[in-house]
Amino acid sequence: MSPVSAHDIDDFNARARAFLQVHAQAAAQDLVSNLRTRVDRIGSGEALFPVTINDDEPDNAWVCSPRTTYGRYAIEEAERYAPKIAAPLLSVVGRGVDAGLRAARIDHAVAINNWCLSTNLYPSHSQVSVPQLLDEALQRWPSHAIWLRSLNDVDHCDWLAECERLGFVLIPSRQVYLFRDVAALARQRHNLKVDLKLAAKQARRAGDDDIGEDDYARIAGLYGQLYISKYSRCNPHYTAEFMRRWHCAGLLQFDGFRGEEGQLICIAGQFRQGRTLTTPIVGYDTALPQRLGLYRLSTAMTFEHAIRDGCDINFSAGAAGFKRLRGGRPSIEYSAVYARHLPARTRETLAWLSALTRRLGVPLMRRFEL
Repeated sequence: MSPVSAHDIDDFNARARAFLQVHAQAAAQDLVSNLRTRVDRIGSGEALFPVTINDDEPDNAWVCSPRTTYGRYAIEEAERYAPKIAAPLLSVVGRGVDAGLRAARIDHAVAINNWCLSTNLYPSHSQVSVPQLLDEALQRWPSHAIWLRSLNDVDHCDWLAECERLGFVLIPSRQVYLFRDVAALARQRHNLKVDLKLAAKQARRAGDDDIGEDDYARIAGLYGQLYISKYSRCNPHYTAEFMRRWHCAGLLQFDGFRGEEGQLICIAGQFRQGRTLTTPIVGYDTALPQRLGLYRLSTAMTFEHAIRDGCDINFSAGAAGFKRLRGGRPSIEYSAVYARHLPARTRETLAWLSALTRRLGVPLMRRFEL
C-alpha cells in the first residue's frame, strides 16, 4: 500500500481544509458524542495537517485519548482475544497501565494529522518537514506531548525513522491489514472472489449518490450496532450529524445495500487520500441472519472501489482472520510521541509503555494474529 504521493498533496490539503471547515462549524460532541477535543491546524512543507488538542478529558474516545487506547481499550482487547488462562494476568497488567497513564497525565496531548478516525492517512514524507512540524507544535503547545498516530511499519518507514532520530518514542498500538494490487488479489483469493460475486448479485445497491437525508441516522445506527454494541464503547460514537456533514463535504463516500422496504441493511463509508482507501465507517443490521453475509457485502464494496480506481487499502485492525483470507498483509502500527520537554514522570511513563507494548503487545498480536 502506497502512502499519498507527491502529486496528491493538493488533494490531501483540500480534504484537510474540508475537515477543518466541518469541525469549525460544529462542536466535537455534536459529531462524535463521546469525544471532547479542540481542533486546529498546522503546516509543514507543502502539507496542511489537522490537529487535535486534549487536556485530560475523562472517558474520551480512543481516537483522541492515548489513555483510552493503551488503558481501557487494551484491557478489553486482552479480555476478548487472549487465551482464558492469560486473560486475568493481562487484565491486571492493563489496569496497572491505566493507573500509570492517568497519573502521568498522558492525555495532555496534541495529535498532528488526527482526523478523529481509527486510521489516519499520511502524505508522502518527501512533502513534509517533520522537524518544522515539531518546532511549531512545541512553540504553540509547550506543555503537551506531541503525537503522530497511525504510522505503520510498512508504509511509513521513513516517517518512523525520522521520528526516532528526532527523539520521538515509538509505541505500538495495533496490527493493521494492508492490501496492495487488489485486482490481482481478486483473481487469486477464493474468499475475495466469492465476496465480489455476492455483491454483484445484489439488486438493491445504494451508491454514494443514492444516500440522502433520511439515511444518515440509519448509517450512524448501523455503525453503532457493530463498532459500539458488538465491539467497544471506547470506539468513537459517530452521530448522524457527523455522517451528514462528512458526506456533504466529500470526506466520506458511502455504499450500501437496502432491504425490501428500502431501509439500509449494511453500509461502508470510505475515506481516501491519494491512492489509498480506508473504511472508518462499517455497519450492518446485526439482527438479520448471518447467512446474508452483510459484513462480507460491506467490505466487498471497498474492494470494488480499490479495483476500479487502482487504489491500495488500509483495512485497519480487527477481523484478522477474515482479512488474512482475502490477502491482507499484517503490519504493526505505532504512535510516535515527543515528550523530551515534559516532566520526568511523563517521559518515564512513555518509555515503559513503549517497552511494554514492544516486548509484550507486539509478540501477542503476532502470535495470535490479532
